[in-house]
Amino acid sequence: MTSAETNAGSAPRIWNLPNILTMLRIALVPFFVWFLILDAPGLQAGNGVWRWAAVVAFAVAIYTDKLDGDIARSRGLVTDFGKIADPIADKLLIGSALVMLSLLGELPWWVTALILVREWGVTALRFFVIRYGVIPASRGGKLKTVVQTVAIFLYVMPLAAIAPWLGFVAFAVMMAALAITVWTGAEYTVEALKLRASGIRARKQQLNEGAP
Repeated sequence: MTSAETNAGSAPRIWNLPNILTMLRIALVPFFVWFLILDAPGLQAGNGVWRWAAVVAFAVAIYTDKLDGDIARSRGLVTDFGKIADPIADKLLIGSALVMLSLLGELPWWVTALILVREWGVTALRFFVIRYGVIPASRGGKLKTVVQTVAIFLYVMPLAAIAPWLGFVAFAVMMAALAITVWTGAEYTVEALKLRASGIRARKQQLNEGAP
């Protein structure tokens, strides 16, 4: 088989609908950020048409997140590229939204910092212990993603301009998201330490069994 034939045969595995949707989500991130910037000259939110464009961009991106996963699982189109690109797309979207909201003065920086440290910290932990095994996504982790998404969506929508009290609702949901985020981060840390310890024990046992 030629190199060209190999590439042609492998192309459908990468260029499938779920992966295209994932790449679309990544491509939407700079547009989402740009719309927020256009709405806020001097970082003062105007809550105008560009803010609503950002709301739409965020909503579409979140919908593609659910859609690509459903399609990949139902049609057997799960790929290694998708496993890597999908969480990266999620972190880019969530991270950019949190940073922009803090830059606009709508979300305290300490909230953004805690969430981002947890998100990238868990990612680093997964790579750190990957030689011993894979840490699967927990139910708490999935719940964290859902609540984070809802909280950010409420913040991105100009709720305070519609009704000031809705801003308190968004803050309450964000605090719930933060609590779940920190809690699941601690759970993943414990799980990573257990996985590493069991992996080290298994390796020592293999060495002892192989010793003369």
